[in-house]
Amino acid sequence: MVAQKKGGGARVSEDAEEQSRQRLQAILLADSFATKFRPVTLERPKVLLPIVNVPMIDYTLAWLESAGIEEVFVFCCAHSMQVIEYLENSEWYSHPNLVVRTIESHKSISAGDALRYMYEQQTETSQILGDFVLVSGDTVSNMPLADLIQEHRERKKKDEKAIMTMVIKKSKSSPLTHQSRLGTDQLFIAVDPLTKQLLHYEEDKIDLAKGSVCLEKSLLDGNPSVLLFNDMQDCYIDICSPEVLSLFEDNFDYQHLRRHFVKGVLVDDIMGYKIFTHEIHSSYGARIDNFRSYDTVSKDIIQRWTYPYVPDINFSGNRPLKLGRQGTYRACDAVQSRSADVGASTVIGYGTKIGNGDIILNSVIGNGCSIGSNVVIEGSYIWNNVTIEDGCEIRNAIVCDGVKIRAGAVLQPGVVLSFNVVVGRDFVVPAYSKVSLLQQPTTEDSDEELEYAESSSGAADHLSGVNLQMESKASELGPDGAGYIWEVCEGAHDEEWKHSVASIPKDKLAEITQAIDDDDTEDESVLPPSGELKSDADSINTDVNDPNDDYYYFEKEVEGTFLRAIDENIKVDLVTLEINSLRLSFNMESADCAGAVFYSMMKQAVDTPHNSASELYRNASSIMGKWKELLGFYVKKIDEQIEVIMKFEEMCQESPKELGPVFTQILHFLYEKDVLQEDAILRWAEEKAGADEADKVYLKQCEKFIQWLKEASEEEDEDDEEEDS
Repeated sequence: MVAQKKGGGARVSEDAEEQSRQRLQAILLADSFATKFRPVTLERPKVLLPIVNVPMIDYTLAWLESAGIEEVFVFCCAHSMQVIEYLENSEWYSHPNLVVRTIESHKSISAGDALRYMYEQQTETSQILGDFVLVSGDTVSNMPLADLIQEHRERKKKDEKAIMTMVIKKSKSSPLTHQSRLGTDQLFIAVDPLTKQLLHYEEDKIDLAKGSVCLEKSLLDGNPSVLLFNDMQDCYIDICSPEVLSLFEDNFDYQHLRRHFVKGVLVDDIMGYKIFTHEIHSSYGARIDNFRSYDTVSKDIIQRWTYPYVPDINFSGNRPLKLGRQGTYRACDAVQSRSADVGASTVIGYGTKIGNGDIILNSVIGNGCSIGSNVVIEGSYIWNNVTIEDGCEIRNAIVCDGVKIRAGAVLQPGVVLSFNVVVGRDFVVPAYSKVSLLQQPTTEDSDEELEYAESSSGAADHLSGVNLQMESKASELGPDGAGYIWEVCEGAHDEEWKHSVASIPKDKLAEITQAIDDDDTEDESVLPPSGELKSDADSINTDVNDPNDDYYYFEKEVEGTFLRAIDENIKVDLVTLEINSLRLSFNMESADCAGAVFYSMMKQAVDTPHNSASELYRNASSIMGKWKELLGFYVKKIDEQIEVIMKFEEMCQESPKELGPVFTQILHFLYEKDVLQEDAILRWAEEKAGADEADKVYLKQCEKFIQWLKEASEEEDEDDEEEDS
C-alpha cells in the first residue's frame, strides 16, 4: 500500500531525463524492528517518541530536507497508522521542498523484509530513480549529503561494483564496558587506506578477554596494507545504489542491514560488489538505538552539537524555546515558582508548572506537565502531560505521557514508566524497572522481530498473538497505583545498566575494574584503537598514524567525560575511574591525563560567556577550584605538574589574545591551591631559559612571579641552614 502526498520538491529542469537521474531520494525506515524500547514501543512507534520534546522522525526529516533530499519514502510497519496520521497532520505533508511518501506493510519483520518490499514496489512503480540515502527514522545528524552523494556517484562511474557508502565517525569505546557512549557494542572494521573500501566488519566476535580479533588471511589478498579500527561508530547513514534493493530480493537470508547484508557482501567473491566508507569529523551523526543512546543524543542536542536542530530553533514545526544561562531552555508560558531551582542543561516545555522548592537538574520536562512542591528531578526525561505530586524524587528515569506519580513516590535510577502508569503514594520503584499498563509478554521476541500493534488508537492490545490485556484492578505500584513491573529476562540482569539512561553504577565500575586488575593483562594483548596491517607483517603497526593523533582523540574523550561530569554532577572518584579507563585504553601516562584534564577545564572556562580577561580568570578559577581534587589526582609528581604548565603555554600560543593575558594569574592560582609546587614552576622556568626568544613569551610575562618564588625558596633554604647549625 502506497500513500502519496501532493507538494513541491522536484526542481524544474529542461531535461526531464537528467532531472530524474539527479533527483535526490531517501528511504527512511520508520520501524526499528527491535525490542530495546519496550514496553514503550508497544503503544507508540519509536520514531514518534520525543527526544528533547520533538519526535525523533522530525530530526531525521529536517536534516534530509536541509541536506538537499527532494523525496523521502517512509516505510511504515509497526503502528503504521500512527506514523501516517502524524505525517499527514504535520508540516511535512505540505513542505515546499520535500515530497514525503509513505509505504505501509504489516508483513515485514526485519529491515531486509522492508527493502524486499520496496523492491517489489519498485518493479511496479519505478519509484527509486537512482542512488538513494538509506536511514532509520531515529537518526539525528547535521552532516551535508550533496558532496557525499556526488562522491558515491563518481566512484560508481569508475567501478560499477561500488554499491554502497557507509558513514562512520570516530568514537572510542569504553575499555571497561566495551561499548560506545551510545551504548552500542564495540565495532571492529578493516578499511583499504587508499580507496576507503570496507574489507571487514565485526560487532560480535572480538575476543575481549585476549584483546584480539581474528582475521582471514585472504583479507590481504590484493590489499598490500589494511587499516584496522576499533574506535569507530557506525552512523547507520548509507548512500546506496539501486543494486542494493535487488540484492535483498535475491537473498532472503539478508534480514539485518549489518549482520547479514554488509557481512554477506564482504564475503561474496562471486558477484564482487563493494562497500566503501566515509568518515565524518566535525559533523554530527548518531542513531538512537537504546535508552543510553537516547540519553546521550538528548544531551548532545541540549549542548548544541546537533545545530541547527536545537530547542531554540524552529526546524520541523516545533515551537522553539528560549535559550537562557547555563544551557537552559524554557517555554515562554512555563510557570516556575521563585523558590524552585532549575539547573544547567534543563529544558522546560510549554504549559508546564513548577512548584515551590523544586530542584530540577540536567533534565527535559515536556509540555503540559504539573510538578508539585519539593520535588527533585535529576538527569530524567519527563514527557507530556505528566503529573508529579509533592515530595517525589526522580533520578535518571524516563516518564512517558500521561503518567501520574503520587506524593512521596521515588523513582530509582534507570526506571522507565510507560504511558498512563500511576505510581502509588510513597511507593519506591526499584532501579532499572520497566513499568507498563500492559502485562509483559510471556516470551521476548528477538531484536529482529516485529513490534506490531493492531490498535490504530495507539494503545496496543495485541503483539504477535500474546495477550497483553491489563486487568483493571491489578497493580504492582501500591494500592492507589496502576501498572505492571516487568521482570528482567533471564541472563539480562547485567545488561540493563549498560543500556540505561542512568550512569553505570559505582559498584559495577569497581567490579569490572577489579576483574581487569585480576586478569593482569599485558600491554601487548590490548587491542589498539587503530593501526595498519601490511601483507609482509605479522602484527599490527600501531605507529602508522602520527602518535599525536592518539593524544588528540584521548584529549577529546577526556573533555567529553569532564563535560558530562559537570552536566550530571558526577562525583570526582567516578570521573577519575572513567579517565583512568581512557588512559588504559589509549596507553597514556599520568602526565597525559594531567594535561588533558587541565585542557578540559580551561576549554570550559573559555566556552563560558565572558567579556574580559578578568571574567575569563573568574571562570577558570571557579572551575579549577571546584574540580581541584580531580586535577590534583594526576599532578602528584613534578613532571606531571610541568606537563600542566606546558599544556597551558601551548593553549596560550594557540589563542594568545584570549588566554595570554591570564597566564600568570592562573599559574599563581594553581600555586596557591597547591596544585603546582614551586619546584615544578622553577624547573619549567629553568628549561625555558635556554629556549629561543619566541618561545619565552610567557616566561617573561611571569618573571616577577618566578623571581618571587626564587627568593622565597632561597629564604627557606637559609632558614633550614640556620636550624641545622
